[in-house]
Amino acid sequence: MDFFRRFSSASALIALLVAGAFFMENLDATVINTALPAMAVSFGVQPVDLNIGITAYLLTLTLLIPASGWLADRLGCRRVFMASIVVFTLASLLCALSHSLWQFALARVLQGVGGAMMVPVGRLAVLRNTPKPDLMQAIAMITWPGLVAPVLGPPLGGFITTYASWHWIFLLNLPLGIVALALAWWLIPPQDDVAAPSRFDWPGFLLCASSCLLLMSGLEQVGGPGRWSLALPCLLAAALLLAALWRHCQRSHAPLLDLSILRIPTYRTTIAGGSLLRAAINTTPFLLPLMFQLGMGMDAFRAGLLLLILFAGNLGMKVVTSGTLRRFGFRSTLLLSGVSLVVLTLLLATFGPGTPWPWMVLVLLLSGMARSMTFTTLSTLAFVDVPAAQMSHANTLFNMLLRMAYGLGIAIAAIGLRLAESWLPQAGALAHYHFAFVVLAGLTLLALWDVWQLPGTAGQLLSQQPEARH
Repeated sequence: MDFFRRFSSASALIALLVAGAFFMENLDATVINTALPAMAVSFGVQPVDLNIGITAYLLTLTLLIPASGWLADRLGCRRVFMASIVVFTLASLLCALSHSLWQFALARVLQGVGGAMMVPVGRLAVLRNTPKPDLMQAIAMITWPGLVAPVLGPPLGGFITTYASWHWIFLLNLPLGIVALALAWWLIPPQDDVAAPSRFDWPGFLLCASSCLLLMSGLEQVGGPGRWSLALPCLLAAALLLAALWRHCQRSHAPLLDLSILRIPTYRTTIAGGSLLRAAINTTPFLLPLMFQLGMGMDAFRAGLLLLILFAGNLGMKVVTSGTLRRFGFRSTLLLSGVSLVVLTLLLATFGPGTPWPWMVLVLLLSGMARSMTFTTLSTLAFVDVPAAQMSHANTLFNMLLRMAYGLGIAIAAIGLRLAESWLPQAGALAHYHFAFVVLAGLTLLALWDVWQLPGTAGQLLSQQPEARH
């Protein structure tokens, strides 16, 4: 493959290692969704009570990601990445050994601590150990877990729970973690370790963590009926704290987040419009199975099979992503894939019980391909113009907003469903999901305005033909 020919063996293996770690972490965020009823029986609680296991994990990730860049600068990527694998693996064992809800929730918090370090620091290890001309292939490799895991998680969790036990969802992480730990020690160079001269920015961390916690909590509340009385105070407080964080970062000599990187046009676009695009991309696997089951009357098995077509499209597009970017450049590729997403999302809003199966399969396959191309292009473009000295700050902010984009997308989809229920009360559930997909298409179109502002030469160093670089 071109990936292996163009990379040094060490760079390629580091990217594959980090991709595997990302997949393990992303999978654990969604795989327990279908196992909740069986877990509730084991713990003697109601299935809805198990939501604390999901929430505790995601909130811990959100709170601790801001500290990951400072830790990597202070202790080195290899040390922090290996420590995060150990914590994540041991926490997985504790999850499997849990006998009560509070034990499971505490184990998930510990697992979130490992995941918060593993995801951004692993990406930083790739960014620091990969030459910029080869960055496109590296990012293409490590972004697929973010697309694949949310699609594979629910059906895989259901399969393991049905034919084995929910405990194996977490026990399978043990051999994977041991292998990943050995590979990290072998592959990631120790000379990557760089001592950070600055002290930890505690005021910035507290402002950042509090604002992220309130923002994620507010977005989660938006998804439920009658929760606006809780959502609005959380979102307002988050906005005030974010304003305070911005002011602090502008005045501090050594801020937790160096916001001067937002002056880089390519990075700024992937943060602003890119966050909206990722929100729309990540929401599709959430809405589709609900529409298939609640709107079109399918059973969970058929809905899961259709969702796997998105996965096939994601993988299929990876083969041609690098060649497409080299041929058309970042701006043109993003605009083309973004417009395709708008059209395909609108086509999803036409699905119904009478829609022919071949047509549904084709639209879902193309949608998976467009999602993959957009996601990979954004993730690569984010770092093409970032200087090495600012890579840690850029990576931390990128990973924070990557997490928040999922919550934002879910909130927007929930608002769309609530509006449809209010405006179209007699239309039925299917029409409500159609309306939500139309809202997502509008969100995608809005995000493309930011992409339109990019110069045609954006990311030219990476997107030009290999021969031109020698």
